Formats: sequence, C-alpha cells, structure tokens
Amino acid sequence: MSIEETSPQEILDQAREKMDKALASTAHDMASIRTGQANPTLLERVVVDYYGTPTPVNQMANVSVQGGQTLVITPYDKGSLSEIEKAISKSDLNLPPQNDGTVIRLNIPPLTEESRKEQVKVVKRMGEDGKVAVRNIRRDCSNDVDKHGKAVNLSEDEQKDWQGKVDALTQEYNQKLDNLVGQKEKDLLTF
Repeated sequence: MSIEETSPQEILDQAREKMDKALASTAHDMASIRTGQANPTLLERVVVDYYGTPTPVNQMANVSVQGGQTLVITPYDKGSLSEIEKAISKSDLNLPPQNDGTVIRLNIPPLTEESRKEQVKVVKRMGEDGKVAVRNIRRDCSNDVDKHGKAVNLSEDEQKDWQGKVDALTQEYNQKLDNLVGQKEKDLLTF
C-alpha cells in the first residue's frame, strides 16, 4: 500500500502497535533483573545446548519458586539436568546451582544496597533504550504523516493536527516507560 493510500489514522495505529511492542520488549527485559526475590523470569536468558540446539531453560524444565528465595528447576528430560546446571553456571546470574540428581535449586540471596543501586542503573538504562525506540518510531511516523500530507495535499492545519497526535502518542508511551522504570526501581529499593 502506498503512502497516498494510507490514512494518517492508519499510520498512527501502526506507530501505536510498534510502540506497544517496544514497551513490551522493555518490560520483558526488566523482568529478568534480579530483585532479591526468586522469580522464574530470571532464567529466561539462560540458554542450554540441548542436542546441538540452543534452548531456553524454561522450555526444558518446570521452574517454580519455593519459599520466596529459591528457584526449583525440574527438567522434563532427566538426562538434561547436567546441561542445565552447566548453562546456569556459565550465565551472568552469578548463582551457584545445587543439583541433587532430580532437581536443581538456585538460592537467591538478598541484594546488598550497593547491588540494588547497580540494578537501578541497569533498569534506568533499559528504560532509556525503550525511549530511544519510541523516539525512532515517532520519527518514522512523523515522516510518513508528512509524506501523506504532501501526497494528498492536506492543509497546514490538518498536518499540524496529525503531528500533534503523533507527539501525544509519543508522550503517552514515554510516560508508560517512566512508570515501568519507577515500579521496577521501587521493587529493587524496597527490602
């Protein structure tokens, strides 16, 4: 579909969809940040070499929380227990796995104040990366609205109205990202 055939509302809807994905991606990345409590999402980035195929741990095992401070990993295939243990040991989690032959346990120690502050910096960086993605989507959307306006001869007032809607959408998603960062920061700094 050419830019002339696309309405400004369709362009705005596409931008909203892309911004939703950017927000969801940022939220997903933030979920893997350790807050001092056991959370199965900590293992989402841990990948196991399973018969030559890189496979996330959560696709190979049931991951549950026990007592708030321990993750229990029960593999679907008992033969993969040692491979999962190796992958966890090599990961950036810095948590020693405890293999009892049936399950792997990961004890999540409470974070120190210094490590909490470091995690907050990481979260803020992730939030800023999300805002960069939203700004890039805004730029593309704004360019498309301009091209459409020139192609169909929109009046200057109509063009400004649509650009205002693009800016309002951008502000909405920047606020959502700020809220996401604020909530994760609160989670990290609350003991």
